Amino acid sequence: MSWHSLASPLFLALACGALDAAAASTCQRSSPPHTVALVELFTSEGCSSCPPADRWLSTLAARYGPEQLVPLSLHVDYWDYIGWQDRFAQAQFSERQRQLGQRSPSPVVYTPEVFVGMRELRGWHDAANFEQRLRQINRQPARADIRLAMKGGEAGALAVDAQFRAPAAEDGRNSLQGVFVLYEDRLESPVRSGENRGATLRHDHVVRYWSPPFPLRADGTPQTVRRTLELDAEWNRTKLGLAALIHDNRTGEVLQAISLPVCVATVR
Repeated sequence: MSWHSLASPLFLALACGALDAAAASTCQRSSPPHTVALVELFTSEGCSSCPPADRWLSTLAARYGPEQLVPLSLHVDYWDYIGWQDRFAQAQFSERQRQLGQRSPSPVVYTPEVFVGMRELRGWHDAANFEQRLRQINRQPARADIRLAMKGGEAGALAVDAQFRAPAAEDGRNSLQGVFVLYEDRLESPVRSGENRGATLRHDHVVRYWSPPFPLRADGTPQTVRRTLELDAEWNRTKLGLAALIHDNRTGEVLQAISLPVCVATVR
């Protein structure tokens, strides 16, 4: 199996100006005083054992609130060789899985594989085991804060205004980074070949865009980041969500995560 890392086709550009106050009042969210768990499912439409994991991930938003977890589905591309091209797969997600696997007791990657807080959780399908990990993370006081606000801009674009506050680096070595993620819910695929041939697969929280990580200030002061995210014409804007996270690139630890539905209305 070979691994490839591709740059995302989504263009990320600097936005000009702050968000309108009316948009921020209805299209914003701030992270809670405790740590929110980042849940990542690595999956593929070419994998016959993945649909149950896809269904499990789809239930999380209804069972737990956004102040408890941010669920994301990352489709890998290394199953595509068996005859079914997963239209949601990206090589960068295969690479991310490999990098996360290097921090695990076993570096072997597989699907479906779940990471909670960037740590592998093999017993994710056991409700008690998953909830134990979730409680462990949620009990931790937040060491970082994120505020997200957005508004519609030009057709096919989303203006994002985020404020990140991360702890000061004690040793002067700043390894904290921020990331933006766009995901889409209620997706369907009739699979015509491969291990899931004949099945209609349904997905939620499918990652469409994962931004390049950007460094956060080492002195612990709040940092405002403004971006314009261009939306692919194929994406259904009414089903999109935006997430942001702060992680330590050195330790692999997620300090905070946040998500909210994309604002549909365009503010003038």
